[in-house]
Amino acid sequence: MQSFHPPQRTLMGPGPSDVNPRILQAMSRPTIGHLDPSFIQLMDEIKSLLQFAFKTTNALTLPLSAPGSAGMEAVFVNLLEPGDKAIVCQNGVFGGRMKDNVERCGATAILVQDAWGAPVNPNKVEAALREHPDARLLAFVHAETSTGVRSDAQSLAALAARHGVLCVMDAVTSLGGMEVEIDLWGVDAVYSGSQKCLSCAPGLSPVSFSPRAAERIRARRTKVQSWFLDMNLIMDYWGSGTRRSYHHTAPVNALYGLHEALCILAEEGLGAAWERHRLHHEALVSGLEAMGLALHVAPDWRLPQLNAVMVPEGVDEAMIRASLLRDHGLEIGAGLGAMAGKIWRIGLMGHACNRRNVLLCLAALEDSLASAGAAIQTGLALSAAHARYAQS
Repeated sequence: MQSFHPPQRTLMGPGPSDVNPRILQAMSRPTIGHLDPSFIQLMDEIKSLLQFAFKTTNALTLPLSAPGSAGMEAVFVNLLEPGDKAIVCQNGVFGGRMKDNVERCGATAILVQDAWGAPVNPNKVEAALREHPDARLLAFVHAETSTGVRSDAQSLAALAARHGVLCVMDAVTSLGGMEVEIDLWGVDAVYSGSQKCLSCAPGLSPVSFSPRAAERIRARRTKVQSWFLDMNLIMDYWGSGTRRSYHHTAPVNALYGLHEALCILAEEGLGAAWERHRLHHEALVSGLEAMGLALHVAPDWRLPQLNAVMVPEGVDEAMIRASLLRDHGLEIGAGLGAMAGKIWRIGLMGHACNRRNVLLCLAALEDSLASAGAAIQTGLALSAAHARYAQS
């Protein structure tokens, strides 16, 4: 056995995204103890930076020592008890995972379903809330990674507030790449991941709970079914002050990386980061459409950071992805679930969201498709992208 040396890739799939070299450098710094006074100071700074990124003042804001899927589970196991009822919106893979989490808590999931690639329909949600006045929470995916569609988080959160239920939002793909306003919208619990638009290494899940959600956790009749994800225990470690109760050995170096990622986001500014993702998305779309490719999601609801591109008829989508990886060192993603074999998922996330990557992706995709004999327009994609950049 020898040391592992990974190949150099350009990551433009649904995540992980390219990690900023500053973050990799931060992660290589000396490891210190997870109860070291210096590390406690770093934890406080991470909490403050996460509050900035989520646009919240929630005291219960921290990164879980596990990926975004654990963030999802943490929200549900803390807020639901056996016999509860939750309204779950599903318009893709990750709404389905929410449903599974609800049921594993011993609760009942009331599904509000929309087509994959369409946003959650607020009218359907309101009807479900009226039909089930005993529901404890409403859960939805803000940016559905499996389809590239955005839902109207502000309207959905307003419905939850009007009907007196907690609002749970999946922001795994949205945080850092598009508008997220936790306090303004009235979201009670939110979770994200480190590996998407924050451009950090995978393995951490930022979460935030409103005071109302925190009170729900404190008022539970039963223990949280997961010891590791019990927020009552975790907050004894991530609380305030210099005295912290040992809960688990935090991934110290990974948290160095998250801190650096959040510092980079703060330096750029949230508005500037959102605008950067929008600009490069529009340039990419201009090039794709000039090539003759279509996107799965209607323009008003597309995610700038995750582009769902329809596979042309007769094209072997897996062969194209393999060609991109082999010949161009470029990774894009396949479709999931109902969209498997039908779309490619092209990510423009965080550090990977830049002009160089847009042009590389367009040139590489055109080359691979043309080599495969696909019926596309050649020689137009790069000019179309350049034209969009010239307007900025």
